[in-house]
Amino acid sequence: MLLWKIFVLYTRVALFSWGGGPASLALMQRETTSAMWIPPGSMEAVPWATPLEFSDAVALGNALPGPVAPQVSAYVGYKLAGVPGAIAAAAGTVLPTTILMLFLVVYFFKIKDSLLIQSMLRAVRPVVVGLLLWTTYDMAYTVFGVKKFGLGGSMTLGWDKLLFVAVSFGLLTMTRINPAFVIFGAALLGGVVYR
Repeated sequence: MLLWKIFVLYTRVALFSWGGGPASLALMQRETTSAMWIPPGSMEAVPWATPLEFSDAVALGNALPGPVAPQVSAYVGYKLAGVPGAIAAAAGTVLPTTILMLFLVVYFFKIKDSLLIQSMLRAVRPVVVGLLLWTTYDMAYTVFGVKKFGLGGSMTLGWDKLLFVAVSFGLLTMTRINPAFVIFGAALLGGVVYR
């Protein structure tokens, strides 16, 4: 039953998010951190993943080659039900939309230049940017330990994390370095500095 719930949740995320893998992370985070389950040997319901676990999954997914959404969902699926859970989550993230895309791609090329489709896409693209900004904001809350809608708390104590943000943003903006090298370099530095 849990495997089916995992598959259905990630299918729902895949079918109701637009803009590719990174854009789906906002909805995926909201769904994953609000879904509850009772772990074996426990009497208390807990989230499928905490915001910190979700940020770890995104960091790990971005450090690996390939699309990030199935990797993040597989991380959570594995936490819940081991390898079968990871397979159910990744399948839910990929299979329904791939099948839908196969059917729609032929039709889309016939209508892609229509005024209605172009108008709809013009409105959806900025919403995808908003979803990505929300995901960044929500993950920053977890990473920096700040209060939402305010800077109270430990933002000033997270200067080192802000430095990582600034350097990675600068490298990715001003150079053509592969993001995997930035993540790998940060992991190496973190292994030395935070040990």
